[in-house]
Amino acid sequence: MGGPVARKSGNGPIPVDRDVPGLIVKFGGYPLHHGGVGAIRSLGRLGVPMYAITEDRYTPAAVSRYLRRAFVWPTTGTEEPEELVEGLLRIGRSIGRPTVLVPTDEEAAVLIAEHQGELAERFLFPRVDAELPRRLASKQGLHELCAEHGIPSPAAAFPQSYEEIERFAERARFPLVAKNREAFERRRRPAVNGTTRIATREGLLRLARDWGERPGVILQDYLPREDAEDWIVHAYFDAHSMPRALFTGVKVRSWPPHAGMTANAYIVDNPELADLAARFIKQIGFSGVVDLDLRFDRRDGQYKLLDFNPRMGAQFRLFESEAGIDVVRAMHLDLTGRSVPEGEQLTGRRYIVENIDLPALLAYRRSGYTTPHAPAHASGTELAWLAGDDPLPFLTMLARFVRPGANHLCQLWRTSRRGSTHVRPPVGN
Repeated sequence: MGGPVARKSGNGPIPVDRDVPGLIVKFGGYPLHHGGVGAIRSLGRLGVPMYAITEDRYTPAAVSRYLRRAFVWPTTGTEEPEELVEGLLRIGRSIGRPTVLVPTDEEAAVLIAEHQGELAERFLFPRVDAELPRRLASKQGLHELCAEHGIPSPAAAFPQSYEEIERFAERARFPLVAKNREAFERRRRPAVNGTTRIATREGLLRLARDWGERPGVILQDYLPREDAEDWIVHAYFDAHSMPRALFTGVKVRSWPPHAGMTANAYIVDNPELADLAARFIKQIGFSGVVDLDLRFDRRDGQYKLLDFNPRMGAQFRLFESEAGIDVVRAMHLDLTGRSVPEGEQLTGRRYIVENIDLPALLAYRRSGYTTPHAPAHASGTELAWLAGDDPLPFLTMLARFVRPGANHLCQLWRTSRRGSTHVRPPVGN
């Protein structure tokens, strides 16, 4: 496939193929998703025609100057797979040429993997074992894979009944954390609202009474923030599970505090963590973009894998190399048969999500928590929403966020002052 070479100022040529569009694929209602906007801008600035699935015509993604067309398709994420596949194929026929898929949530990543045969006639995407993304997105599946391959992860239990929870409670060490076992449960009737810290045996038994006959939860060892550090890895792995772009960073703040979406982060070189991630992904044979959350436990000196998102993370634009490569650009280049330019990551670069970092900052200051390894000064800052060459997504975010967002933030702030017991991270984290 042809196409001129696009340039990014200060980084030299990036041999992008402008004949191959990109499509942001998202299922469910979360219109204020900065990751999708970031991907549209990242490839759009190189001249790649960009398309996106949106909830309506007035989402931040839909108004980006770099978006060729928004396909308005409100979904819940609970539709039958055949319906979603047919919807994607209709969009592919409308675009009219092979298109790189960029999923922003687990539902999209799993659907693409499990229906590779049907989707391959219209789209380009990394080929992977059809069952692997669903297993990685599952807390239980990920825990089992970590145990199988010798990757540290927090101690966990997967009770199948209330009686098992009662027996577990007799020997458990509190506090502990409860999470939904499957990522998809957030679309249906989740047992818990995101990450739930449980302080006592009585509290566990009280909550468990509402979890039904077969509790869909994972009960996990709690890693206290005073003894832990939050790290993230974003990478793109090719068809041979070799890293074509791999970045490490430290999460400074999240919202809700200590349990939600990244609000502020830095690139920090961590060769040990990079090696751990590359080794694990080679062992499991994954191909594509990954977003990993790990917590360094100072008590035993181990990096423990908490979450494996088999798709682009919302904060992926934190990470860029000296050659101007991020994970989305690396994927597009690789899938179109182009080489991925090499370059060191831009250490010290900072990422801020404007609409959630201020409340996160206030909450973290109140708790007295500071993040180790965060540089005193940023070498450069990437804002999630505000961009001088593409201002409308920021303005649209403000218009949609201010009124309902203020009510939501007030609710979360009251929760955080009570100890952050129940928090629901946004979808597409």
